[in-house]
Amino acid sequence: MQATGTTTWRRNDIVYKKNEAFVDVIESVNLIMSAKGTVLRADVQGQIVMRSFLSGMPECKFGLNDKLVLDRDPNSAGNTQLGRRQGGMGGFGDGESVEIADCQFHQCVRLGRFDTDRTISFIPPDGEFELMRYRTTENVNLPFKVLPVVREMGKTRIEYEVLIKSNFSAKLSATNMAVTIPTPPNATKCRIKVTGAGAGKAKYHPEENAIVWRISRFQGLQELALTAVVDLAPMTKPTPWSRPPIGLDFQVLMFTASGLLVRFLKVFEKSNYQSVKWVRYMTKAGSYEIRI
Repeated sequence: MQATGTTTWRRNDIVYKKNEAFVDVIESVNLIMSAKGTVLRADVQGQIVMRSFLSGMPECKFGLNDKLVLDRDPNSAGNTQLGRRQGGMGGFGDGESVEIADCQFHQCVRLGRFDTDRTISFIPPDGEFELMRYRTTENVNLPFKVLPVVREMGKTRIEYEVLIKSNFSAKLSATNMAVTIPTPPNATKCRIKVTGAGAGKAKYHPEENAIVWRISRFQGLQELALTAVVDLAPMTKPTPWSRPPIGLDFQVLMFTASGLLVRFLKVFEKSNYQSVKWVRYMTKAGSYEIRI
């Protein structure tokens, strides 16, 4: 729904001593990858959240990547498809087009301004609100590649080799990373070894039927490895192991899996005050799974 003159989401008498605007671009990346490293499905669910601490009735202009082309969906009043943009990503998908689709905007956004200057123009609500959300399925920048080798050695033992490579800049790092590696229900004992700088710790959790590998900080362009030998107890009625996928949980600051970048954020207000703007990016794991 678009404004038609009245700004029901904001009072006109708001005053701040310090005028600031914070923008968070938050993306969840979803992946299903085969055991051989083939991407079977990948998509990004993104949202841009703004925290506005601005006096008066400010007019904000928000610009995304250069050469952003907009393809309006005539069947949806509040949905706009952001079409293709070319290259210029500073290492995130250089030279490739990235299609960002299924956009939904807060009611404060003036959708009609797109056709003239390709910017998102709006009078923001006070405090925190979701400016837009979007989805992309093309040219997803996967932050991690996982190469698993899982060998069933008869009915008594399983051997694991799991190599993880980070695909983002060496200046960045992932934090709070957890890798869940499934084990059969009849596993009895695990011998685990992790290698690489800052490889963290891995522990067998029988109640979860899994080895959980925790890495506090995973640098960009780094490789870490885990090897394990799992002993199996005899089963009265042997059944084939279903081999659930390996799952990753993580977050990477200042990285976007879609390649979306904020080009500028400008604030105009009749009193002509100075404002401070902050932009932060974060990509986290949605459902990030690798088959074994």
